[in-house]
Amino acid sequence: MNHIIILAGGKGTRMKTERPKVLNTIKEVSFIKKVLNSVTRICHCPTIIVGYKGDEVISETGNKYHYVLQKEQLGTGHAIMCAKNDLASRDIDTILVLNGDHPLVKAKTLKNIICSHKKGWAVLTVASIVVSNFEGDLNMFSDFGKIIRGENGEIKGIVEIKDATEKEKEVKEVNVSYYCFDAKWLWSNIEKIVNKNKAGEYYLTDLVKMAFNENQKINSYIIKNPIEGMGVNTAEHLMVAEKCCKIPLEDFIARKFAFLSKIFLS
Repeated sequence: MNHIIILAGGKGTRMKTERPKVLNTIKEVSFIKKVLNSVTRICHCPTIIVGYKGDEVISETGNKYHYVLQKEQLGTGHAIMCAKNDLASRDIDTILVLNGDHPLVKAKTLKNIICSHKKGWAVLTVASIVVSNFEGDLNMFSDFGKIIRGENGEIKGIVEIKDATEKEKEVKEVNVSYYCFDAKWLWSNIEKIVNKNKAGEYYLTDLVKMAFNENQKINSYIIKNPIEGMGVNTAEHLMVAEKCCKIPLEDFIARKFAFLSKIFLS
């Protein structure tokens, strides 16, 4: 069985609001709802990792999914550690992990990542995008982790921007934080992650280097449309994402209905 985990525990300090990051809106729809609009087309009841003001995230999503509390925000790897007790015993063979602040990803892309993972017979699949530069609207990707490949094109690891050398910062293939795991391998290795980095956090990306060092197969899936990899971290990022966003038909109809109801019932 396939399962999806959405990371939604962060505050989003750079958005300069007091609300949880995933409750910020794009075209009047919260990030988390837009992500769920895609996710629930392929996974009926995903797991949502909540943390900062988690009750607000649960309320926003209707309290109808599976929720796991991350009491301290100690990184993406730590978030998945928090879910282990709830999920490791379930009949799940493939787990897709994504962030709740990437509102423009499409269900088809998520499905393609899972299919690519299964066809590749890998312990994990890393989704990425390749940009031509980091100028203009593409500047938001300059802060993303860098995909490090070996001489034969194999993925060796992912370097977070805080820990990257000047040369690594120039790498144009970036990590969009969509990962597909063999569930058994994930649960066997998630607690091996350590927080020896500048942020003092447990990076989920460390599993990539771990798999490489173990000579495990690492699959990659390059997303063709950079829009689907946009993570909204600042007000400037939000402006770019809104330019690229089209209001879904169901949202448009709902708003028109609400507007007409207000007219006729007033």
